[in-house]
Amino acid sequence: MATTPNEPDIDEFLAGRGHETESPGWEESYNKKQCPDCGGLHAADATVCSVCGWSPRP
Repeated sequence: MATTPNEPDIDEFLAGRGHETESPGWEESYNKKQCPDCGGLHAADATVCSVCGWSPRP
């Protein structure tokens, strides 16, 4: 779906109404990565949550 210059960007629209528009990333807990979805703790080199399978979008 293409937008025209007169239409607001969807991220701007959502952000203007209090929604978070950035992709979630790993949270930090001490020296470990913490999954923002389930809270599972992982080593600093983890790329996928071994508890729920979550991974940040590239």
